[in-house]
Amino acid sequence: MSVQSMTGFARSETRWNGARFVWEIRSVNGKGLDVRMRLPQGFEALEVAARKAVSDAFARGNMQVTLQAGEGAQAIEAVVNEEALEAVIGLVEKLGDRIDARKPTLDGILNIRGILELREPELEAGQRADRDKAILNGLDEAIKALVAMREREGAEMVRVLSGQVDRIAELADAVENSPARSQEAIRARLAEQVANLLDAHQSLDMDRIHMEAAILATKADLREEIDRLKAHVGAVRELLAEGGPVGRRLDFLAQEFNRETNTICSKSNAAQVTAIGLDLKVLIDQFREQIQNLE
Repeated sequence: MSVQSMTGFARSETRWNGARFVWEIRSVNGKGLDVRMRLPQGFEALEVAARKAVSDAFARGNMQVTLQAGEGAQAIEAVVNEEALEAVIGLVEKLGDRIDARKPTLDGILNIRGILELREPELEAGQRADRDKAILNGLDEAIKALVAMREREGAEMVRVLSGQVDRIAELADAVENSPARSQEAIRARLAEQVANLLDAHQSLDMDRIHMEAAILATKADLREEIDRLKAHVGAVRELLAEGGPVGRRLDFLAQEFNRETNTICSKSNAAQVTAIGLDLKVLIDQFREQIQNLE
């Protein structure tokens, strides 16, 4: 499966028996799948099938799904309620001799509530089934178009993310291979710090100082953090190659990237390593911002 972006737009048009139906789907990023359906009056029965079609095609995203019924879709009939009309005419004749009033006009009678009804012509069961099938086929076309658009954008995002994770791997290597992490460099920095302490406080216990220096050197070791960063880099590459709805898992790995980098910065006792850690933090923020829009 391909990686999909969560943003996109698709439109399809279907005609049935002279009627025109247009589907539009707008998709933006979301934590889960949220489908909002807008159907014209008289087409509410399509909602269950339409929701299922969208849910089967997508795992995440806020979806606005709209059906527009164009010309010929809702031919309106004017129907006179004969019983109500006869009752009104009878009442006019009955009161005509008792009240001095003008005879009602045709438009006046038709404006009386209940005399004239505007409604869609009733379709036979077979016709309605054919119409609904044609409309839902149009939705399938819109869904396919949206999937294609989201996959195109997803492919571009994978390219960007792959470049970013390659750079994260390079910076992890830079931390690992930094001369500031060598035993000689660490020993020299600690020796300088011990010498400064001895100059300031002649009464300090040398054994105690050497023990504390050894503890500090152990705490400053970044081996575990570097190994975990590299493991996370491998996991991200596997997910990008796997495809499908991987956005949430990538977001978790981005958090892990950030956690290890924060630890590297806090444990670092060399300006060079701290600078690399800060570059990592900027890059990881960019990486995480990108994956917020992945399905």
